[in-house]
Amino acid sequence: MTKLSVNINKVATLRNARGGNNPDVLAVAHDVEMFGAQGITVHPRPDERHIRYQDVRDLKPLITTEFNIEGNPIDSFVDLVLEVIPKQVTLVPDGHDQITSNHGWDTIENKGFLTDICKTFRDAGIRTSIFVDPDPKMVEGAKACGADRVELYTEPYASQYAADRAAAIAPFIAAAEEARRVGLGLNAGHDLSLENLQYFHEMIPWTDEVSIGHALICDALYLGLQETIKQYLLALK
Repeated sequence: MTKLSVNINKVATLRNARGGNNPDVLAVAHDVEMFGAQGITVHPRPDERHIRYQDVRDLKPLITTEFNIEGNPIDSFVDLVLEVIPKQVTLVPDGHDQITSNHGWDTIENKGFLTDICKTFRDAGIRTSIFVDPDPKMVEGAKACGADRVELYTEPYASQYAADRAAAIAPFIAAAEEARRVGLGLNAGHDLSLENLQYFHEMIPWTDEVSIGHALICDALYLGLQETIKQYLLALK
């Protein structure tokens, strides 16, 4: 079964826009789990414009499902992950001023750096996933770096889905098959939604986990959080 990990960054964005603690990030994480999601994802950035480092610390003892922390492995991020010890860390090549993630790692060019980072986290007992574009060479490179999984950057799939979903999914199938061939676990995320998730899952049913935040929180404004999570889980069956 493909697990649903809910990225709660947007909840923190809304909280930070007004100050105070409304909405309560910790309470939302609890409710997300109670409504059936199998994981919580956060992506703390150095400017803390949404999830703050302290949120990550506060969430750890409360989460009963899988905790996934994603981000660029700068020194402060590495220190935070080693302090918190989540189930999974996802390495994302974000610049400090990026609005959102927009590409995966070049696992060949950055092999030395990523190999050292993967070893650091794996020595701490943390499953390590590398965020990559849907390119079999990048997937193979992630294996060479010592990663446990890759997360496929799915924005290109989402943006092309309406025009030609078969063409949109094709490179992701190739990358997913390479992950399976080399023995890597498979995650996916970025702009997956109720519109395109079911087809993605039908075509790549061996996906271990999808991480979904922006679209899910937007849907919850209309459907409510509980019903939204129910519908995303149904799309993964």
